[in-house]
Amino acid sequence: MATVGPNRIVCLTEETTEWLYLLGEQARIVGISGYTVRPRRARAEKPRVSAFLDGRVDRILDLEPDLVVGFSDMQAALADKLIRAGLNVLVTNQRSVAEIFSTMRLIASMVGAADRSQSWIAGCEQRHREIAAAASTWPRRPRIYFEEWDEPMISAIQWVSELISIAGGEDIFPELAAKKMGRDRVVSDVAEPARRAPDLIIGSWCGKKFRPEKVSARPGWADVPAVRDGRLYEIKSCDILQPGPAALTDGLEQLHRLCATWAMTAGQ
Repeated sequence: MATVGPNRIVCLTEETTEWLYLLGEQARIVGISGYTVRPRRARAEKPRVSAFLDGRVDRILDLEPDLVVGFSDMQAALADKLIRAGLNVLVTNQRSVAEIFSTMRLIASMVGAADRSQSWIAGCEQRHREIAAAASTWPRRPRIYFEEWDEPMISAIQWVSELISIAGGEDIFPELAAKKMGRDRVVSDVAEPARRAPDLIIGSWCGKKFRPEKVSARPGWADVPAVRDGRLYEIKSCDILQPGPAALTDGLEQLHRLCATWAMTAGQ
C-alpha cells in the first residue's frame, strides 16, 4: 500500500523531527539538523545535514528529499538556496502556542497521521488545562524574567510567554513577547528587568549554558527579588525554544514546577 505524502523528508530544525518520531513516521526522515537532541535516537539514526542558519546543500541534494521542512524567517537564506536547487521547501513561522498546534496538525496531515496527531494534541491540551487550573488556586503568581540570550538581552518569544502564563507565572515583558522578530525583543536598558522586579529569572541561552552568576552581577540587580533569593534557573533551549512537542510538554512542566515551588514558599 502506497504511503501518503512525502516519503523523504529533511528536517532543518528539531521540532519536526521530534514530531514525526512521536507520530511513528520517522522512517520518512532522511536528514536532520545538527542541533537535534530530541529524540536522542535520531542523532544515531539520521544523517545531520544542517546547522540553523545554513546547511550542506550538496549533502541535502544527495539525499534526494521530496520535502525539506524548516522554521522561521531566520532560515530564509537557506530555504532560498534549497528552492533554487529545485527542492520542495516548507518553512513555517509559528510564534504562539496555538500556531504550534496548527503547524503540528499540518505536518501530521501531510504524512497521513491526522488522527494520531489529534489524539496526542488533545491529551496535551488537557494537561495544559490541568496545569492552569492548579495555578489558579495560588494566592499570587510569580513575576518572571525569561531570557533567551544575554548579549544583547533578549526576552521571551510569544509561545514561551504564553507557556509562562499557563504554568502560573507572569511574564514581565508581555509587550515584547508580542514582537515576532528577535531583534524587536531586545531589552536595551540593562536596568529595566531589575526595575520590573522579577521573582524568578529563567535563562535559556539558545544552546549555550546559562550562567546565573553573570546575571546576578549585572549593575543594579542585587536587590531584584529573584537575585536576592537565589531563584535563577535554566531551562535548556531544546526543551523550551523549539516550537514543537518539547516546549508544550517538558518545557511547560519545568516552568510549572518552578512556579509551584515559588508559590508554596515565597509566594505565600
